[in-house]
Amino acid sequence: MLRSSQPLTGPNRRRCREDEVLLATVLDEGERGFVIDTRSAQAAKQARMSGGGTEPKASYPHWRRLHRPLERGRPLQESFIKLVEACNDTSITMDRWLSRLESCRWLSHVKAALSTACLAAQCLDREEANVLVHGPEGTDTTLLVTALAQVILEPSCRTLTGFQGLLEREWIQAGHPFHLRCARSAYSHARLKQEAPLFALFLDCVWQLGRQFPFSLEFSERLLLALFDNAYASAYGTFLCNNERERCLCKVKENTHSLWAWLNQPAERKKYLNPLYSPNALVIWPSVEPQSIQLWQGLFLRWVRSSQYLDEAWAETQRLVEG
Repeated sequence: MLRSSQPLTGPNRRRCREDEVLLATVLDEGERGFVIDTRSAQAAKQARMSGGGTEPKASYPHWRRLHRPLERGRPLQESFIKLVEACNDTSITMDRWLSRLESCRWLSHVKAALSTACLAAQCLDREEANVLVHGPEGTDTTLLVTALAQVILEPSCRTLTGFQGLLEREWIQAGHPFHLRCARSAYSHARLKQEAPLFALFLDCVWQLGRQFPFSLEFSERLLLALFDNAYASAYGTFLCNNERERCLCKVKENTHSLWAWLNQPAERKKYLNPLYSPNALVIWPSVEPQSIQLWQGLFLRWVRSSQYLDEAWAETQRLVEG
């Protein structure tokens, strides 16, 4: 599985011989590959006017392009804000709540992300084909899809250590601009153009996987909540800056502590483990039916209602398993 930004073909359909050779070497004789574009066909076509575009079919004869549009900018941020506002309004009626939940479209974004990740995973696992995932810049929806596909396919990515490695590789080192995307929270009245909760959407999708496969993830919901909090406000340097170059210039590793080092301390690590975990070597195929996608209450409702009873139930589960 590969990932990249969009090809810069432009309106004149420029070719990049080096890129054509690179993708050709990925395929053995008789093999085929799939290009999963996280933009709509119309958006990809419009991108040519600004220098972008898609791979010309004639130059990539063994690659088939599939369009699976995913929101990534202002629409996703507005959806996030509307959901948080609806969750914090405790005075609304049932009908009004359901109407606002539908209108914010957050669960639709979760479904679309999981569906696209499942498509990439199916191409790899069932078609035994190579997959190239790309979007406009290669640092947002591209990372969302490749990271989710690995959690679905690879058992090691479902362990606490493996999941940390996945985040480091697919989000931090790959250049997801945390400083721009997580500049403010959903409670801010400012509306920054480059702000978007892509990482929050990824964590929500992983929570959906954990809910559908409660024994297959070594880490618990508590880890996902901690990652969400640290992406927006952290005492550690793990999610600082937008890419590796900025982190090197700011000497982040020299001047800050790592979140992973803190989480992997024995006393802390225990807090984030799933007591029901049982290693599962199989692929976990999530259901993406509308009835299967649920609101992540642990995140979106945690400021509205007390988690005391859920915490007590979780502690009792841990006690029973250890006993």
